[in-house]
Amino acid sequence: MQISHILTVQRTLCGIEGVSKKRVLEILANTIADNTQEYQLDADELFRRLVARERLGSTGIGHGIAIPHCRVAGCHNTLCALITLKDAIEFDAIDGEPVDVVFALLVPEEAHDEHLQTLAHLAGSLNEAAFREALRAADSSEELFQAALSHCN
Repeated sequence: MQISHILTVQRTLCGIEGVSKKRVLEILANTIADNTQEYQLDADELFRRLVARERLGSTGIGHGIAIPHCRVAGCHNTLCALITLKDAIEFDAIDGEPVDVVFALLVPEEAHDEHLQTLAHLAGSLNEAAFREALRAADSSEELFQAALSHCN
């Protein structure tokens, strides 16, 4: 997976006030919908899908990282958004730790293998302490975007 194909600087936000898991999912849905005009995605529908996926089980993978994801009709390519939170929030992560780095993945409704491969690649990259540290050290959205590009391409 080349992160440069699925993430843009416009869908990268650094140091956001997260408050709660639902609020973070809402921020992600709005960020993606506002910055993918070619697909005309509805932020409310994206939010509902992300929340529905979280109800199946937390996407908090540990080490302060979450990867909420869902399938979306009308989306022809995998899309990603990345945010870091000013303060870590409770996310029901598998290790019980609060989350401060969140990658959201949207995949086409019919993309089964691609979805799993992208998710596995991203989770594997985020298992590297140096990558997590680079993301957390970013002071701006541009720096955060560049950190993601340098570790995932």
